[in-house]
Amino acid sequence: MATSSSSPDPPPSMLRHKPFAYFWFARGFGSIAFQIQGVAVGWQVYALTGSPFYLGLVGLAQFLPMFLLTLAVGHVADRYDRRMIVRLCQIVEGLAAAALALGSFSGWQSKESILVVVFIAGAAPAFEAPTIQALVPGLVPAPLIPRAMAWSASAHQTATILGPALGGLLYTGGPTTAYATASILFLTASSLIALIRIERAPPNREPVSLRSLFAGIVFIRNQPVVLGAISLDLFAVLLGGATALLPVYARDILVAGPWGLGLLRSAPAVGALAVSIFLARKMIEHRIGSVMFGAVVIFGVATIVFALSTSFVLSLGALVVLGAADVISVVIRSSLVQIKTPDEMRGRVSAVNSMFIGTSNQLGEFESGLTAALFGVVPAVLIGGVGTIVVVILWMRLFPQLLGIDSLKPDAAHRFSSSGSGNGKKEFSSS
Repeated sequence: MATSSSSPDPPPSMLRHKPFAYFWFARGFGSIAFQIQGVAVGWQVYALTGSPFYLGLVGLAQFLPMFLLTLAVGHVADRYDRRMIVRLCQIVEGLAAAALALGSFSGWQSKESILVVVFIAGAAPAFEAPTIQALVPGLVPAPLIPRAMAWSASAHQTATILGPALGGLLYTGGPTTAYATASILFLTASSLIALIRIERAPPNREPVSLRSLFAGIVFIRNQPVVLGAISLDLFAVLLGGATALLPVYARDILVAGPWGLGLLRSAPAVGALAVSIFLARKMIEHRIGSVMFGAVVIFGVATIVFALSTSFVLSLGALVVLGAADVISVVIRSSLVQIKTPDEMRGRVSAVNSMFIGTSNQLGEFESGLTAALFGVVPAVLIGGVGTIVVVILWMRLFPQLLGIDSLKPDAAHRFSSSGSGNGKKEFSSS
């Protein structure tokens, strides 16, 4: 992770950019709310059913809206005010959390009602996630985009540490308390987004057509480096994700209870936060491709260790390492995608990217639940960790240009973004 000795020291804080500061806190509050709700939903569904398969169904219910709405989401993000889209999505998420709180308080909550609310409300994060990605480059000068992405990751990871632990603590007072708190935080995040004031050229509202809808997919297909990076994340995390099974580990294997579940869910974010803080100040400048592949291998090894562990402390440690490795891939991939994409297409490209992320996370949870139902919990996680390493080996052969990337160059990326044309080859230097 070498850095250039001739480059100037980075400014002490990205929060000096007021629009980004509002965004950063909104990102944090929204992520905390999402994590609190995730802990509550996972624990409540498992308490109602005792089945890991239903935990997988929760992931599927979150994934389907994102998958079905991908093309429409990107088009909306490129045609309308991205700040307003994010605000409306967070309001919808707040109302959904309030509905879950009401159902728990009234006593009519069931596994079916939870799945229905999660599925309907899934349309909000489906619109919100890619719009947030596309919004970040407009909040800071172009050369600061990689650092802004790392700061955004730090907000998310801070929330991922605090949110699950807070969710587990709140759940000891009942699911109503947890859901109500999540609702308030979602609405607070929406209010912070409303404070953002930025200048942006009016979006080009080209007529809706099949060509415009599929523009993001075509762009990614024509960029082998971007395609390789996001598909690596898709298949690696699809196989290696074990978060859906954490309630089973917490209750049946590690015997840790709701508070233990919160700590387990927070553990990956501890490692991720430490690394994202480092990247926010000293972004990786060389051997980008090698670092990315190496990080995914470490992710797979940590998953294997977690699968076989019966020690709560060792399991926490494995998850910390897992999160640290994962955030390196996330920051590199996110920076790469945003730097290489013209602003007028960032919504559509980010929508496709978010669909890949959603697939690797939510559909990965469904895969974990289904595999656990077929083979058992420990074999399911073990198979996923081994599969992740196999994917890395295959991708190094399928996308040698990705392995050969040496550095990201924000200055070159700025010229590409401003011109809105080119094949993107000048943004990178190969080793």
